[in-house]
Amino acid sequence: MSVASVLKSLEESVGKEIFLSDWTQVTQKQINQFADSTKDHQWIHVDEEKAAKGPFGQTIAHGFLTLSHIPFFSYQVPLNIEGATMSVNYGLDRVRFLNPVVSGAKIRDRIVLTAVEEKPGNRLLITQTHTIEIEGQEKPACIAQMLGMIFF
Repeated sequence: MSVASVLKSLEESVGKEIFLSDWTQVTQKQINQFADSTKDHQWIHVDEEKAAKGPFGQTIAHGFLTLSHIPFFSYQVPLNIEGATMSVNYGLDRVRFLNPVVSGAKIRDRIVLTAVEEKPGNRLLITQTHTIEIEGQEKPACIAQMLGMIFF
């Protein structure tokens, strides 16, 4: 399939929700592993006793841990781009952390296809807006625009 025909088929979905994931739990073990990996051991994330007396009543996930769930959610999207040989992260535009994710909370991702643009070299730049929601919360944890480059 050509880049032009893929572009045309994807353009029909621009501005529309293309995926809503299942809920996944963010555990204290994940938070601790992320802290170890990033060397960010701030007490609000890893000290359960001190965090219990803090502003959220328990530990919270790092904002970047929440953001790092985007690839996990993205791989679930049933978007088959015929003829693509690979895709890579191209970057992020506008990331906001709006609500903390407490340890044990469940999150999910609501993905909207925001833009599709043909690029030189037989490529497509796809922008998706990810809204990571917290079960039982009205305000989302994070909203981020993710850019992916698709190669043909």
